[in-house]
Amino acid sequence: MSSEPAAPPAHPEEVARLAGEADAEIAAVSDRRSWEAVRVRWIGRREGRVRELLDLIPRVADKRGFGQAVNRLKERVEAALAAADERLAAAERAAQRREAAVDVTLPGRRVPGGAIHPVIQISREIEEIFVRLGYTVAEGPEVESDRYNFELLNFPPDHPARDTQDTFFLEDGRLLRTHTSPVQIRTMLARRPPLRVIIPGRVYRHDNDLRHSPMFHQVEGLAVAEGIRFSDLKGTLEAFLHRLFSPETGVRLRPSFFPFTEPSCEVDITCPFCRGKGCATCSETGWMEILGAGMVHPRVLAGCGIDPDRYTGFAFGLGLDRVAMIRFGVPNIRLLFENDERLLRQAGIR
Repeated sequence: MSSEPAAPPAHPEEVARLAGEADAEIAAVSDRRSWEAVRVRWIGRREGRVRELLDLIPRVADKRGFGQAVNRLKERVEAALAAADERLAAAERAAQRREAAVDVTLPGRRVPGGAIHPVIQISREIEEIFVRLGYTVAEGPEVESDRYNFELLNFPPDHPARDTQDTFFLEDGRLLRTHTSPVQIRTMLARRPPLRVIIPGRVYRHDNDLRHSPMFHQVEGLAVAEGIRFSDLKGTLEAFLHRLFSPETGVRLRPSFFPFTEPSCEVDITCPFCRGKGCATCSETGWMEILGAGMVHPRVLAGCGIDPDRYTGFAFGLGLDRVAMIRFGVPNIRLLFENDERLLRQAGIR
């Protein structure tokens, strides 16, 4: 004998009794899948229990009372489902917090610290040396005029440095400075002797190989006062280079030429790699060129409004990148600008 399906409720009281059945099913919900199944079973748009009850309204005697009971059931189920949804969401958040919880007993993860780039480190060392010698640090613009970069530094109009193959010219006629010497000119025009300045900064030239870069760093020094002699330049450079490298470093001066100094010299140091014995780095000479220097040309002083009969001075300049390559054993200048952390580790500063 087969059992007949239960007859659908026909009175408001019967609808109200269904609320207990819905409450029990919703209370048993334990995850999103079961929650969705209960939602579809009770308030699904096509096959939900509430939908079925609404379809019965035209066939019951107390349509108004029956419809109100069905609406109350729907509201109760929706409220219970909303509460169950919040309960599941709270459980999910708690589970996420447990997964993300930090075990304070575990060893901490070491965060790599920052480091000073080799070129900046060398620049600061040189600045510190000269500040202790009574110099002040001066800076100037990297975009310059021909007047400050060449003319007032005694460069003749046909000098090769003024060619576009050596210098980066801008459309408005200005240029990217090829050395930090324009700051010397700006300093002498703005201040009266005695003066002593050290000038670090970026400069630009048409060079690009293992030892040269289109952008590189220089530092220059300038001293102008009454009675300055070439021997003062020599003593200053020896004190500086002994402090920068070591007291045992040999220093020699060779005659040279620069438009803005007279007399001029190139300055060599004993090769720090072979200690003067001769190696491939120094071409077996035992010496390595490190900077250029000389006495400030009288025309440069006069062009800045300084009486060359009363005042004399000396100037010098060196490439910071070259010093960094020597100090840290960097074979290719491009490595200084590739942001490779291995370089910092090799330099021993990370």
